[in-house]
Amino acid sequence: MPTLQLTDESFLTTAPSRFSETFEIARPAADVWAELINDTPLDWCRALSIKWTSPRPFGIGTTRTAKVLGALMVKERYFIWEEGHRKTFCITESSLPVFNRVAEDYVVEPLAPDRSRFTWTLAMEPKGIAKIGPGNKLLVNSLFKDTRKHFSA
Repeated sequence: MPTLQLTDESFLTTAPSRFSETFEIARPAADVWAELINDTPLDWCRALSIKWTSPRPFGIGTTRTAKVLGALMVKERYFIWEEGHRKTFCITESSLPVFNRVAEDYVVEPLAPDRSRFTWTLAMEPKGIAKIGPGNKLLVNSLFKDTRKHFSA
């Protein structure tokens, strides 16, 4: 699989393509965090299938694989891990040469004992065919729509 350029935290704000959504959720922050690190994270997103490839407990250096739209396979490595609050990874390898760099950031904040805020940021530098057309935006919008639906149920 082709290797991508590694990123750091600054890429989350400097990437050529950046998408972010904040969800206010009527559930405790600990419950939201637990769903984000369960054995099938983001299983409510129809376009994703994710598997952890590192043993628990998770932290900096944790890895996982993701299949996107049933066709694109990527390997991910976490470079920020603040247990119960924040986790950030970059894609290290991709089965298709459509990105130079990609990072995702998940932040969960308590608002009240039974309310929380989840902010999901995706930062990417597409290349080749991925630079053309609305494909990335459509994919990310579907992830956010599925997440909104999941947490409002």
